[in-house]
Formats: sequence, C-alpha cells, structure tokens
Amino acid sequence: MSIDKDTARRVAHLARIEVQEDALEGLARELSGILGFMEQLSEVDVEGVDPMTSVTPMDLPRRADEVTDGNKPADILKNAPDAREGFFAVPKVVE
Repeated sequence: MSIDKDTARRVAHLARIEVQEDALEGLARELSGILGFMEQLSEVDVEGVDPMTSVTPMDLPRRADEVTDGNKPADILKNAPDAREGFFAVPKVVE
C-alpha cells in the first residue's frame, strides 16, 4: 500500500502534529514503509503459536488484594488544613 502526500497530511492532522509542506513527501514514504512492514508480518504463519506477554516466561509474585488504610492515616491527615476525628473536614456545600 502506498501513502500519498494528501493522506500523510490527513494523518498528521489527525495526530495533531504540525508537518511542513516540504516534509510531507518524506512522511508519506515513511508511512508507506511502515505499512509495508505490517503487510510482511501478516504473511507470517502463526498457527499454533501461543501469544506471549514477555520475551521471558515468568510468573510475577502476587499479593493478596486486601483493602487497608495504608497504616499512615496520621501522616496523611497532618497535611490537611482541617481534620476532625480522623477525617478530612471540608466546608458544607449543600444545604
């Protein structure tokens, strides 16, 4: 697939990047090259190949998902302009 200057201009606009008019031809060639690589990848036979998430197979250690207060409520509340009974105190906004 070949990308022309108009398509490169549109891609640059959609990506919200400013590309000078004289650089559009080079951008079009680069985008065409990328699409060419993608076409080559689609020709690879991957039947029976398991997807991988890392180049080295390993299991990461996991911890129990438990809700805690972080064991630092005093440290957190000391930064509050107004704290009462272990909570942040804020002005009343609804009558």
